[in-house]
Amino acid sequence: MTEGATITATGLRKEFTLSQRSLFRKPPRVVAVDDVSFTVAPGTTLGLVGESGSGKTTVARMLLKLETPTSGSLTLNGHDVLGSQTPEQARTFRRTVQAVFQDPYSALSPRLRADRIVGEPLEAQGVEHAAIDARVAELFDQVGLGREVRHRYPHEFSGGQRQRIAIARALSTNPKMLVLDEPVSALDVSVRAQILALLRSMQERLGLTYVFIGHDLAIVRYLSSMVGVMYFGRMVEIGAASDVLRQPLHPYSRRLVAVASGATRLGDHRITGDLPSPLKPPSGCTFRTRCVYADERCRAEIPRLRVVGSGQQVACHHVEAIRDGVKPETGPLGGDA
Repeated sequence: MTEGATITATGLRKEFTLSQRSLFRKPPRVVAVDDVSFTVAPGTTLGLVGESGSGKTTVARMLLKLETPTSGSLTLNGHDVLGSQTPEQARTFRRTVQAVFQDPYSALSPRLRADRIVGEPLEAQGVEHAAIDARVAELFDQVGLGREVRHRYPHEFSGGQRQRIAIARALSTNPKMLVLDEPVSALDVSVRAQILALLRSMQERLGLTYVFIGHDLAIVRYLSSMVGVMYFGRMVEIGAASDVLRQPLHPYSRRLVAVASGATRLGDHRITGDLPSPLKPPSGCTFRTRCVYADERCRAEIPRLRVVGSGQQVACHHVEAIRDGVKPETGPLGGDA
């Protein structure tokens, strides 16, 4: 078994410049990710959860170097991956970190046979054709498809089989880390369990490190060692999956878990409300416009992650009082600072 990678993100921030709306004003900028930090140990999984627009996928794209952070640092096995790299260092990174995306239908070229799709990364690395053929056949066996079907085209496979092909492609270069961006959300329920079991067995066999982006908390709990909860571009809680998903501490995490468990309906007053506008984010705690515990301190001061209880890190001024049931409901708190 090969050793997985250690990935460490420190203070990641990503700003996007929108199209210019006026000749007399600077184009607006939107902060998609703000001050996100975490470390994923070899052979473990960090699950990132949160509503659409919370910044999960932007974090994933930065980990894959598909987006360049505005600021912050990212290291892989202690080596900086955001600074200038030689061509060989860049190729090594591409071999080490691979991705499996959400939609198995758009991820595969319909014009190429499955064996060519899986072997493409090896071709790019200059591997000889005979070695590529042997490796592709081995990978089709590993992902449960069988080497005899590798000459078919993508349209001849089901959705679950296509995702197995995408996984085989990701494994072709013997990576140490996979970024999994909702890899089962487009699949039928009956197929999801099979793909998740495959991902778990591969991690145990190969020692892979995973960063798993998901919205289904049951799936995240099954696959993750640690869970990070994101809201409006910030990490609001992070810790062991067993702690965060069973005894969440941040008000937002508590609501996500309550909705997922069926304990609270989406129409409940504690859940309603949309994400604030990225063009005009709230001052202080960005969750104050939806939080029943918000007060003037939440409007004035940005909460920072700090260790609470058994080791969870939580970004909330009043987390202890909320946990102990002594914090009165004083919000939500809208309006500008």
